[in-house]
Amino acid sequence: MGAPSANASAGRRGRRRRSRTGVISEINVTPLVDVMLVLLIIFMVAAPLMTVGVPVDLPDTDAAPMNSDTEPLVVSVDGDGRIFLQETELQLDEVVPKLQAIKDAKGDARIFVRGDRDIDYGSVMRVMARIQSGGFNNVGLVTVQEDG
Repeated sequence: MGAPSANASAGRRGRRRRSRTGVISEINVTPLVDVMLVLLIIFMVAAPLMTVGVPVDLPDTDAAPMNSDTEPLVVSVDGDGRIFLQETELQLDEVVPKLQAIKDAKGDARIFVRGDRDIDYGSVMRVMARIQSGGFNNVGLVTVQEDG
């Protein structure tokens, strides 16, 4: 057993250098967090724009917006007088049975009625009266808030 030779010590140094420059097994999560934050912002901006797909030109009003915890059911009457529950077109006689089936499944729900500004008042009130006669008391009209 003698002193280590010059080749033996050089071999150890060489192995140390290779182990320092080897593959790093750490996960860099910074790019993942950046992408997630960008997607979060995009969805936060886009989500309010995707609420209801039926195009209705709502009338203006100076009423304050309502605060709500649960998502309401939306019944829409478009400019042609067609009736929609969320985005599904229905006949007037089908509205109350569909709402009662949803009420049985989800419990008591708020119902918003959206009527196009160009449709006559009687058409919107006919839909609203049919809903109220079906036993739904938490029914409201949706309008657009006036500027100024």
